[in-house]
Amino acid sequence: MNISPSIFSFFSGAGFLDLGFETSGFNIAYVNEIFPPFIAAYRHAREVLKLPLPEYGYHHGEASDVTKLIAGSPAQRLNELVKDCRKSHHIIGFIGGPPCPDFSIGGKNRGHLGDNGKLSASYIELICRHQPDFFLFENVKGLWRTTKHRLFFESLKIQLQQAGYILTERLINAIEYGVPQDRDRIILIGFRENFLKDMGINHEVAFPWKNHILYPKEKVFAYPWRECEPFQENSLIPCPDNIPQELTVEYWFGKNNVLNHPNAKHYFQPRAGMIKFAAVDEGDDSKKSFKRLHRWRYSPTACYGNNEVHLHPYKMRRISVAEALAIQSLPANFILPENITLTNMFKTIGNGVPYLAAKALAQTILDFLDLRN
Repeated sequence: MNISPSIFSFFSGAGFLDLGFETSGFNIAYVNEIFPPFIAAYRHAREVLKLPLPEYGYHHGEASDVTKLIAGSPAQRLNELVKDCRKSHHIIGFIGGPPCPDFSIGGKNRGHLGDNGKLSASYIELICRHQPDFFLFENVKGLWRTTKHRLFFESLKIQLQQAGYILTERLINAIEYGVPQDRDRIILIGFRENFLKDMGINHEVAFPWKNHILYPKEKVFAYPWRECEPFQENSLIPCPDNIPQELTVEYWFGKNNVLNHPNAKHYFQPRAGMIKFAAVDEGDDSKKSFKRLHRWRYSPTACYGNNEVHLHPYKMRRISVAEALAIQSLPANFILPENITLTNMFKTIGNGVPYLAAKALAQTILDFLDLRN
């Protein structure tokens, strides 16, 4: 069946999740993001990639605002856009990953009562109100694994089931899809039961979560990865034969030609502490901050805020924006604009869903709906 489902994107950031869906055959119809620098990054990247404008444009505002149905409000406007989209598109999906520090084990841990935690409830309310044919919800594993947060997560699922959704969930790791990064995330996907009936899909058929997994977790973490060795600036170390080279940061640095990337010079210059930089072994990511990557290993979770510093494997500096984009498996021609701050560049990169993981999830949804061309 040749159908291009339309996507309404929330908490869009710089658009990594959206790009994965778009390059898999989905149409990005609507983009919602509250933080102006992230919207600026999203717009810039799309222009460089020569992608068309979202059908209904960019919407700057809090996603929770669109749950308040008042004449002339963002919610009323969204309601009209969803209705309009239904006239010309057979399938509508909502995708989004509400900000997650309140559920992160290393974050604020305020749960559903925190400002960010409340946004998860708002997103679910948004889905229940507008009834897209399917949705994707992404968050940190703390929401799924931590006992007190799990109760909140289960309450969200009950709300969705009562609204007529069939649900499926999985704790994924980005490395399974070829991303050079150890990054766990809970993914919840739902399909409107009546939509599945209309499509002739038996909702009891298992969702094909494993269709696009390239490196099963139990295998990938069993390889004899290089651990630590003394840091030596500009040293040369050959890649070992017994590991998958394509999951290493050095492979991706070469693949994306990071030294000649437009964001190659975008990295924090330390005012002091160079001696401290040199004292961290290559591959020592055991500390909360000042983690040095190993060139022939995958990266720890791309998280560049809250004083977490990731150091280049064999250079006396932090990693660059170009290198961070490579670690998130973005295409080499994905570029962030120079007119946003370094802090915001790294923040939007760390918040994003790794591109190859996003693409695999999108393709898995297409497989389930039998929408492959």
